[in-house]
Amino acid sequence: MKLAPLNTVQNAHEDSIWTAAWVPATEDSRPLLLTGSLDETVRLWNPDGPEKVQTNTGHCLGVVSVAAHPSGRIAASASIDSFIRVFDVATNNTIATLEAPPSEVWQLQFNPQGTTLAAAGGGSASVKLWDTAEWKLIATLEVPRPEGLKPSEKSGSKKFALSVAWSPDGRQIACGAMDGTISVFDVPRAKFMHHLEGHCMPVRSLVYSSAPLDSRILFSTSDDGHVHVYDAERKTLITSMSGHSSWVLSVDVSPDGAAIATGSSDKSVRLWDLKMRAATQILTSHSDQVWAVAFGPTLRTDVRSCLLASVSDDKSVSFYKYS
Repeated sequence: MKLAPLNTVQNAHEDSIWTAAWVPATEDSRPLLLTGSLDETVRLWNPDGPEKVQTNTGHCLGVVSVAAHPSGRIAASASIDSFIRVFDVATNNTIATLEAPPSEVWQLQFNPQGTTLAAAGGGSASVKLWDTAEWKLIATLEVPRPEGLKPSEKSGSKKFALSVAWSPDGRQIACGAMDGTISVFDVPRAKFMHHLEGHCMPVRSLVYSSAPLDSRILFSTSDDGHVHVYDAERKTLITSMSGHSSWVLSVDVSPDGAAIATGSSDKSVRLWDLKMRAATQILTSHSDQVWAVAFGPTLRTDVRSCLLASVSDDKSVSFYKYS
């Protein structure tokens, strides 16, 4: 499997692009890409062309995370302005506005079933769960403080939460923190299960495997330059892969579960073969750090292929074909 560069949209936003997520296809629309930027907007892209479909305003500070509902009809964006905006993809009408304390939402993710929106971030070191039927806060999953510390030492910075991922069955959540730890939660019981250790710097991105037989497998990336593969249930580090020359800011897994892509502050996107446990391709379409990589759904014309998108501080969006 390899990545073939397709198109790069230069100046896709007016400032750094920090986040991207694919909106699944609906009866009325093919898959679209959502991007969020420091320019305070969320933009929607048709990869054919590629062309900009619309620009969504509504935040008054930079957008740090975007997430799409599995239905493809609604999406959410989170900003440093402390608001989460839930909106209709087709019309951009606001469905709900969820308020969080300042800088308390760094990453959003809908569960695979579409019933819950998870928001992770900030010094509260927690993951907040919102019900998508009524947009009510239904649970707060607290990341435990390190044992043995005096209360005065249990500062929020030690466990500042940065990233979140749902297991494929929606029963577990993983949360990555500034101190390099990953916390795993049992969602139905709203209970902390255990930590996954191995990183020594901030864990900025997490994703569970998409392969049916590997639903316990969790991929993580960190400022320590490493990509880790964990068995999230058995608390074991399966392997650690390295190759980027700087912080690894983002990771996503291919729909076939055979590869992952990563983006880094070394300005590159890398494709990793999971059987070989090595990077098989380095792509350099960006001129600044790559904040997000996102695999799209499989192509209708070729079910063995899909698109990958990457976004960067250089204000560009790049598209690739994975096949």
